[in-house]
Amino acid sequence: MTPIPDSALPGALWAITHGRSAQPHDVLGQHLEEGGLRVRVRRPLATRVRVRFEDDVVTDLAHEQDGIFSGVRADATRTMDYRVLATWEDGVEHVQDDAYRFVPTLGEMDLHLINEGRHEQLWSVLGAHLHRYDGPIGTVTGVSFAVWAPRAKAVHVIGDFNGWDELTHPMRALGSSGVWELFVPDVRAGAVYKFAVRGADDVLRHKADPLARLAETAPATGSVVTSSTYEWDDANWLAARAARDPHTARMSVYEVHLGSWRRGLDYRQLARELVAYVREQGFTHVELMPVMDHPYPPSWGYHVTSYFAPNSRFGSPDDFRHLVDALHGADIGVILDWVPGHFATDEWALVRFDGLPLYEHPDPRRGWQPDWGSYVFDFGRPEVRNFLVANALYWLEEFHVDGLRVDGVASMLYLDYSRNDGEWIPNIHGGRENLEAIALLQEINATAYRRSPGIITVAEESTAWPGVTRRTDEGGLGFGLKWNMGWMNDALRYLGEDPINRAHHHTLLTFAMMYAYAEHYLLPISHDEVVHGKGSMPYKIPGDDADRLATLRSFYAYQWAFPGKHLVFMGTEFAQTSEWADGRSLDWHLLDHPAHRRVQELVRELNSFAARHPAMWARDDRPEGFRWLDADDAAGNTVSFVRSAEGGAGTAGTSDVVVVVVNFGGTDRDLRIGLPRGGAWRVDLDTSGFDAANSPSRAGTDLVAQERPWHDQPFSVELNVARLSAIYLVPAREPRTGAVDGSGSSPTQAEART
Repeated sequence: MTPIPDSALPGALWAITHGRSAQPHDVLGQHLEEGGLRVRVRRPLATRVRVRFEDDVVTDLAHEQDGIFSGVRADATRTMDYRVLATWEDGVEHVQDDAYRFVPTLGEMDLHLINEGRHEQLWSVLGAHLHRYDGPIGTVTGVSFAVWAPRAKAVHVIGDFNGWDELTHPMRALGSSGVWELFVPDVRAGAVYKFAVRGADDVLRHKADPLARLAETAPATGSVVTSSTYEWDDANWLAARAARDPHTARMSVYEVHLGSWRRGLDYRQLARELVAYVREQGFTHVELMPVMDHPYPPSWGYHVTSYFAPNSRFGSPDDFRHLVDALHGADIGVILDWVPGHFATDEWALVRFDGLPLYEHPDPRRGWQPDWGSYVFDFGRPEVRNFLVANALYWLEEFHVDGLRVDGVASMLYLDYSRNDGEWIPNIHGGRENLEAIALLQEINATAYRRSPGIITVAEESTAWPGVTRRTDEGGLGFGLKWNMGWMNDALRYLGEDPINRAHHHTLLTFAMMYAYAEHYLLPISHDEVVHGKGSMPYKIPGDDADRLATLRSFYAYQWAFPGKHLVFMGTEFAQTSEWADGRSLDWHLLDHPAHRRVQELVRELNSFAARHPAMWARDDRPEGFRWLDADDAAGNTVSFVRSAEGGAGTAGTSDVVVVVVNFGGTDRDLRIGLPRGGAWRVDLDTSGFDAANSPSRAGTDLVAQERPWHDQPFSVELNVARLSAIYLVPAREPRTGAVDGSGSSPTQAEART
């Protein structure tokens, strides 16, 4: 290390003692000079300070200025390992290491990649990391701290290991990179810390670490040093995932808010109870509302303060790894809700991190989100873009999650989102498209798919933006799936009509097929649909309780059969009657009532049926997997269609085919339904049999197809479909005795039931 010139020394010492030094290592630590090896340390209020070198030579240090001690070993011609021997008023000599004798823990390539915005494992170099140095006196363990704050005047690491003192541990600025770094010996996992950042505005702020991998539990706001010792047991799951195409695989998603599914459970308890429940219900994935740490305990989690830290209210990062591992062990994938569009306003977090807008765009016309009262990331800044790309990769790689659902994509894509004229700035071409955000999303998707085979990214995007799920090399955004908000809004509007009026709104059921293959879609009934006065799922539907639940059961059968992957929010699977409240558990007591338990059983059967029938999902993204039989029975409130796995819907030779008939009307219907092949067909599922009274079900009934063309199909059958119900028909391998003639003239439905 080059010694500081004598002329600059007084100012440099003053900067150290007043918390304004950007290069403390130029003054503190050891430096070769003409007279030998100088060692300078700061030990305020010490009565005596000495240094013992690796060869056991001890040198006294003299007090130089304001608690700084300095001395020269005249015979030394090289730097050496040493320890500081400091004595205070207790008269005891304390043996300490010196934080200012170590080389930086970040290399030049790390700094170059950070500034270029291309450090894909940013979490491995910034933040707090356990580190060790081996030397002649012995191994030194501690923590390396590193933080990006390019316009800060000075940065100190403060924590419970130094009494939260703002002067003890000044960090060094690593060139022009904007990164500040310091290795502090003897700090251990579990230590709580922050950065004391003297900003460009000369204000000193205590900031949580943007790259902290564990945060204190609210209302505390510190960051916590942590290190993983977890041993994964999901190698088989990851290998199978890498070989699977999510678009042609079954995906039935259960959306969960961990804090209110069953209150009081931590990650490890959830690994038992949630995993067992999801597996029993037959869902293929859970989607967890944001687990990234956020300050308000009962909130939804969309105002994030620690992007790299799993919510500490439920346990440690390794506890969260255990939950993911347990889900994988039960053949359940994990999708995390992720919020790259905006961040929380808490002063101790990302806001004005170095005294000026840094993570947020400096112009409020781009840097403030009026809908949510939060800051918008500066998507065009390389280091901020790197922060977000690396954060996405962090959850995929460090926690083995299987996908990210990206929140609020529309708010990122449009510069005028929720803004009036004059409240937004056009792009360089004069348009409303946020070019920097588009490039960021493309980079996130392309990089995630390259590094983590088999994962899937899902866009919550509510507009007609083209190419959301088109490949990035073809000009698309590169997402794997897009939430079909149009289908959701139309379907819920339809359900909200009285059956007698539904004939006037029939196209709400069918219109989604006009664009069903424009993107790869997921059909969501999410938390957003059961809060803020929107009503629970049952109470979106008119009628008495029995009709509400019957309609809901038929709707779920319609959702499961409609092209696209599907998602339901927790509680909707048993028809929770109250709106979701994030501060309390679901109304599990409703399962004591047969009516609600039967809805839950239906959802379980829908998942089981889909698992047995690839026709329900194998060609979600291709037109040949779906064919309308009758999309125009508005007067009867019915729809019918064919789902097919191979050969195309309506092809006689297809390997797996399901015929779906849904009656949203208030009366039973006798219908003739076209079929793609002859022989016996079985009513495999009938939602009318899942009511509280265990009404007679058509399930198990075998019907023999007539060679009578109908609905552009070569065969057909007559079928009675109960009011507010849905039926799934599948080819029967062997007709049962007493099978009903498809003309309806053979034994009655009741006589043919088994």
